Amino acid sequence: MIENVVEFFKNLPPKQCAQCGEKIEEQHECYGNTCEKCNTI
Repeated sequence: MIENVVEFFKNLPPKQCAQCGEKIEEQHECYGNTCEKCNTI
């Protein structure tokens, strides 16, 4: 059975930077995969 959408997002693990592995403080639905230190845009 499909679980509650809110519970699904609450249970997602924290995102990690693809370059340094540091935890990224942003929303889970964001497509970014690098932290502010590693982001060169």
